[in-house]
Amino acid sequence: MTAKECRGNPERMIRRFIKKTKKERIIEEVKDRQRYKKPSVAKKEKRRRAARMRLKEEQKRQRRKQRRDRKN
Repeated sequence: MTAKECRGNPERMIRRFIKKTKKERIIEEVKDRQRYKKPSVAKKEKRRRAARMRLKEEQKRQRRKQRRDRKN
């Protein structure tokens, strides 16, 4: 992340930084490591997160397909 990428705009730089850290789950990982989680709880959360991501990706695919169909 450089000032040149954000055209010297500090607000834009902060927004981009926050987006990148959320996408890479940096903040969540730090919070997770602060306290111990039972392995079973960690697995449940991981499964839940994966299912949510699959659902999100499927919805994206459907929206893309609908847009493509409307154009034709």
